[in-house]
Amino acid sequence: MTRLLTDDEVDTQLADLDGWSRVEGEPAIRSTTELADFVAALAYVNRVGDLAEAANHHPDIDIRWNKVTLTLSTHSEGGLTQADIELAHQLAGL
Repeated sequence: MTRLLTDDEVDTQLADLDGWSRVEGEPAIRSTTELADFVAALAYVNRVGDLAEAANHHPDIDIRWNKVTLTLSTHSEGGLTQADIELAHQLAGL
């Protein structure tokens, strides 16, 4: 079982994550990336998938032509855990 992060812990760690923010009304964080086109968006999603699979922690993914929105939350725990923050750091490097 993974411990849920406190609001203060999430806020502190988000300060080091460019492009990631809390989802209003949900225990989750989100980032949207704009790419050149749909093909580039799909390639990006495949890179996200590789990292997520390696971490055994999978974001919700929404693709809208050239924009990809990733949402992280540890559903099994009902909120944000360190696993979400760690994967967000990896994804921010793509």
